[in-house]
Amino acid sequence: MWDNRFEEILRQHLPFLPADEKLQEDLRLTDFGLDSLGIVQLLGALEDAYGVRFLDDALTPETFQTPAVLWKTLDRISENAG
Repeated sequence: MWDNRFEEILRQHLPFLPADEKLQEDLRLTDFGLDSLGIVQLLGALEDAYGVRFLDDALTPETFQTPAVLWKTLDRISENAG
């Protein structure tokens, strides 16, 4: 569903996700340590890595609920930027 770069970046911001555990599409990110500061750091890392900017309509708690929702949002932003 997503590329390796996305998973690597996301895993860096999930301190409670064991390295050997598969990153599931519906994993609740807050359950694995993503907090408000982590969201800001993750947002910056994704913007830098993908050369995009998350606009206000994408900066909602829902965007950062699961890897699937976050990837879909990033994919949409990337398409609009291209």
